[in-house]
Amino acid sequence: MLLFIRSRFCLSSVAAAAGLIATATALAADPAEVPSLAEYITAICSAAFHSAPPEEAPFLAENVGAMTRMMVGMEIMPSGDVDTDFAAMMVAHHQGAIDMAQAELRHGRNEQLRRIAQEIIVTQQQEIAAMRLALGQPLPPSHAAPDQPSDLSAGAPQPTPTPQ
Repeated sequence: MLLFIRSRFCLSSVAAAAGLIATATALAADPAEVPSLAEYITAICSAAFHSAPPEEAPFLAENVGAMTRMMVGMEIMPSGDVDTDFAAMMVAHHQGAIDMAQAELRHGRNEQLRRIAQEIIVTQQQEIAAMRLALGQPLPPSHAAPDQPSDLSAGAPQPTPTPQ
């Protein structure tokens, strides 16, 4: 098992190194043809998925999208305020976890992992709200946490009714 993990790590490291070399080569050759950060991250994240079975492709594609959005979202312009910058990066990071957990709910079948995914969604949303409150920022609109695959595929989450 350890050999398998090491070989996958080495393969991922080789893919990342190849991506860095390709980017450096493209930059040296023609700076106008350098891939965007999103293209670069997508290429790195999806490199290891080429051998996956076709039925897993939708799940993996969603995760590559989530990881790409997360990494691009974490690329902030420093504000001069460490707290604001930390929160901006962590909100993007937590949203990435939420997006990956939603993909698990859409495609996963293991009930224990689906429950963990539901908990990730709730706790990460709470932490995003806590960071925004700490900085005096407005909270995003409230939405019910999805608990069924149909809740996730139906489009935008429905607002949670406010108690009267």
